[in-house]
Amino acid sequence: MNQLSQKRAPVLEALNRFKAMRVVPFDVPGHKRGRGNRELADFLGDRCLSVDVNSMKPLDNLCHPVLVIRDAEDLAAEAFGAEHAFFMVNGTTSAVQSMVMSVCKRGEKIIMPRNVHRSAINALILSGAVPVYVNPGMNRDLGISLGMSLDDVRQAVIENPDAKAVLVNNPTYYGICSNLKAITDLAHEYGMRVLVDEAHGTHFYFGEQMPVTAMAAGADMAAVSMHKSGGSLTQSSLLLTSHGMSEGYVRQIINLTQTTSGSYLLISSLDISRRNLALNGRRIFSRVSTMAEYARSEINRIGGYYAFSGELINGDTIYDFDRTKLSIHTLELGLAGIEVYDTLRDEYDIQIEFGDIGNILAYLSIGDRILDIERLVSALSEIRRQYAGDKTGMLSQEYIRPQVVAAPQEAFYAESESVALNESSGRICGEFVMCYPPGIPILAPGERITADILTYIRYAKERGCFLTGTRDSRVNRLQVIK
Repeated sequence: MNQLSQKRAPVLEALNRFKAMRVVPFDVPGHKRGRGNRELADFLGDRCLSVDVNSMKPLDNLCHPVLVIRDAEDLAAEAFGAEHAFFMVNGTTSAVQSMVMSVCKRGEKIIMPRNVHRSAINALILSGAVPVYVNPGMNRDLGISLGMSLDDVRQAVIENPDAKAVLVNNPTYYGICSNLKAITDLAHEYGMRVLVDEAHGTHFYFGEQMPVTAMAAGADMAAVSMHKSGGSLTQSSLLLTSHGMSEGYVRQIINLTQTTSGSYLLISSLDISRRNLALNGRRIFSRVSTMAEYARSEINRIGGYYAFSGELINGDTIYDFDRTKLSIHTLELGLAGIEVYDTLRDEYDIQIEFGDIGNILAYLSIGDRILDIERLVSALSEIRRQYAGDKTGMLSQEYIRPQVVAAPQEAFYAESESVALNESSGRICGEFVMCYPPGIPILAPGERITADILTYIRYAKERGCFLTGTRDSRVNRLQVIK
């Protein structure tokens, strides 16, 4: 990596030049550098609104970058080891959808794990591509889904040689990695593209002793959430490509769904954060890893909790583990993860990333401090002391294997009707049901509603999980195919 070039931040530099020009704005946005909305300016600050500007020649255009945004994307590509990097301002959701739509047309197959983020299945609804689901491995003790077994992927590839691509989650929300290099080599052997949802793996590119990155493993495309562990603003992301993926065609696909009014707040945050990671990432993520190890050791000393890590590695469905992830199993305390999640926020003013049926995740990254870790550990100790109980009767399984009856696009657009949750067993779902976060569907369009799934939905509601995806905001009714 050329450290001299990585010291540049072309978009930031262009915005600073623009501010110095004192240009009179007769364009959008209408707040005119904040003058037209003082309440907004007072809340966000004049410096923020002074760079909330429109695309123009000196600042380039995100839809067709040829100047400073192009330079910033080239620097990002170099920093991440990609042939090209696209700045995304519709979140990693847009990046995942662009990946799928770049390689799959209507009716074409894509092999993917079923525990994908909603964005991947939404991409199938938009494109008409047909999923070949590979059920992930399961850890029954923790109740969590794992990565894909190489043998299961091989079987799916052999049985579907006409598939256009394989999509891999790497890492999962919990920090679990599949054997990405072997899966990539296998897919390429059969002429398939490899797409990686790397939303939670930005730091892999800059830390030491991290799991392999998508680009290093030889993947064709990767969606990277810079805002998650890379320090940029929420909704800013990168789409990385390699192996001769057509830059122009991928840009056209991106422009089908991405806004034509790209926010320079988001664009500049990608540029600034890339520079920070390129220059300081090794030091930053060494500190994050050390904090995570310290937190795990302290939490596991409390008793009842299990902060898991690399000891789970089995060489296949858990090929590697992201040791910056602070994933904690809670069921031995007789507490669902969502209950611990809510208690931390409501009684201790600590907001963690998510809680599900049996686990919580505290997301550690570049802005965390040891004193905050100590506050979390202390709160978890108090929760154990005050609320621990009997785990008898608690659900433990986070992933239920689906019965896929119809392709997502077919089911989503099919004629449907609303039925009560209790009367839906055996019907084919026409919408999503998911806990958010993490946004992995319990039900997706085209899947059969079973008694086990209904039990899970009721239990998740009782425990306080935030269920989304349904037309009925209370999730008392489901849309089912007629």
